[in-house]
Amino acid sequence: MRRSVSLRVSTAWLTASALVLASCGGGSPTPTPVPTATPTPSTSTNPFPAPAQESLTSAEVGTVLAQAVAEAQARGLPSIITVVDRVGNVLAVFRMNGANANALVSRQRIGAPLAAGQTFGLQGVTVPAELASIAKAITGAYLSSGGNAFTSRTASQIVQQHFPPAPTTVGLESGPLFGVQFSQLPCSDLVARASDGTIGPHRSPLGLSADPGGIPLYKNGVVVGAIGVMGDGDYGFDNNVLDVDNDAEEAIAIAGAQGFMAPTDIRADRIFVDGTALRFADVPQDPGARGGSFAAINGSAGALLAVNGYYTGAAVLAGTAYGTNASGLRAATTAEFARPGAFMLVDAAGNPRFPIRAGTDAGSVAQPLTAAEVRAIMEEAFSVLTRARAQIRRPLDSRMQASISVVDTNGQILGVVRSADGPLFGIDVSLQKARTATFFSSATAGAQLTAVGGDVAAYVTRVRNFLGNPAALTGTHAFADRSGGNLSRPYFPDGEVAQAPGPLSVQSSDTWSPFMVGLQTDLVLNNIVEHVVFTAGGGPDTRRGCTMLPDSPAGTPRVANGIQIFPGSVPIYRGGVLVGGIGVSGDGIDQDDMVSFLGLNNGGVRLNGAVGNADPAIRADRIVVDLGGGRSVRLRYVNCPFAPFLDDPAQNVCEGL
Repeated sequence: MRRSVSLRVSTAWLTASALVLASCGGGSPTPTPVPTATPTPSTSTNPFPAPAQESLTSAEVGTVLAQAVAEAQARGLPSIITVVDRVGNVLAVFRMNGANANALVSRQRIGAPLAAGQTFGLQGVTVPAELASIAKAITGAYLSSGGNAFTSRTASQIVQQHFPPAPTTVGLESGPLFGVQFSQLPCSDLVARASDGTIGPHRSPLGLSADPGGIPLYKNGVVVGAIGVMGDGDYGFDNNVLDVDNDAEEAIAIAGAQGFMAPTDIRADRIFVDGTALRFADVPQDPGARGGSFAAINGSAGALLAVNGYYTGAAVLAGTAYGTNASGLRAATTAEFARPGAFMLVDAAGNPRFPIRAGTDAGSVAQPLTAAEVRAIMEEAFSVLTRARAQIRRPLDSRMQASISVVDTNGQILGVVRSADGPLFGIDVSLQKARTATFFSSATAGAQLTAVGGDVAAYVTRVRNFLGNPAALTGTHAFADRSGGNLSRPYFPDGEVAQAPGPLSVQSSDTWSPFMVGLQTDLVLNNIVEHVVFTAGGGPDTRRGCTMLPDSPAGTPRVANGIQIFPGSVPIYRGGVLVGGIGVSGDGIDQDDMVSFLGLNNGGVRLNGAVGNADPAIRADRIVVDLGGGRSVRLRYVNCPFAPFLDDPAQNVCEGL
């Protein structure tokens, strides 16, 4: 059914991204091996056993829907309820009688709320409510794993301008996953579409959600999907973790999840980041199942709803089992990737979607990355991953689990690999990180942004003025994602509210919200708008390949799934020449930094110095920003964690590299 969609897009465009924490730059430009692990990690055993191949049956999906509908009826809040599987296949969208057809993207922000009728970025935009429901469900599924269960409320906590977000925490640094909401985008060239079949990970219509009401679903301790609920018409976020919300949408989702709740010990409220417990839900987590059957509600309490590009509405579907070809992710063979425990992305026939290959940029790089070099970098990064101590997984002292991507200077994917149980969101995000570090370190970044024109071009001028360097964004410095993130926060330095925003953030810190962060939003807003119109039957779908940037010689934008602005990537150099980038995502941001930085260093050592990290002399942590009043601060490059390894007591493992 065609429905009109209000998509009033503001002409005001401002600035984006930021990252923080301490640097690992410095020392000799000659790569130095890290200390040998004691004992040497075994290569004969699997460090990452694959999760059991569990999945939701269609009957179980019906049970989840019936339980959620019963709670919604008891609360008097007719809602749209979505269930997805672990890789994002939409298994059902149920619209209750009387449910709001649309949702308004929240006008709430740091300063005064956006005026009624105005839009800024995605703020104030009206979208079909089912898209918000799908985004919440995908968020619950993609942020969770066998070692951590996160909800869309958890997502809200970790993407805001202060962590944890509350009136009393003003002045603290931003959330650890600041910017992750603009991932899994409908334009991403990595994520799958419904037309690709059941393989995942699938896209989300609005990116990841910070609005409570997305809850992961588990069977026998294995994440099998999630439920998302949209009913109140406000698609927002929770900016105060000190109070306890009685959020009806969250209560409905929790009711639907009864019988499929995450194990208590891995829920977000058992996981601490910088000494702060994360949030799982603000409503009782065990209200007891209300019972009921799908047959009893179908046609009486509401009906299945078709969503263009996501779900036909013909029937309740069964989920796919993660780890099978049908899911799009399976264990890699030793011929495909030599390190045990690796998973890779495949098509429905099991063929690798992104096999390791050589760089495609021979027209602009004298010596592109070879397939052997890409393999060495990825294998060494994966080896660091197998030794690293997890930050966001239970039990304590678990191994870190994450995804690793390598790209060339065209932004073309040269390989993607992951540990078996890493959160799904990290696949797309690791690629975003690799591409972002490569793009901002390139000689063409300023020219490409300028070519877009308008407010996007203005970011180039702002960066150059902010850094006092008219040659900024022309390849003179190597930017890790932590560096670009520094420049993307609404306050610079991060969290210092008396300071001006970073040049890639919104122009005034008072206008920041999770729905408008600056350049990161500006580059993909048109793609999101096009896709929302498509879902409502109003036009063609957005292209595969995000951003308004000019296409590379490969025919796609260099950041074809959007930029990312939290840590976990570094550019790759051959001598002083940029040849690509590596990105890591799935665990703590310091861990992600370490795997990318040390993985590249160790790969370079293995390759006798053929490739490696940027010369310390050009790393972004050599840039000093004048804050005025006699104050100055350096940008950051990477930050490696304390006590990072499970098999070695070594500290300061990135120092001097």
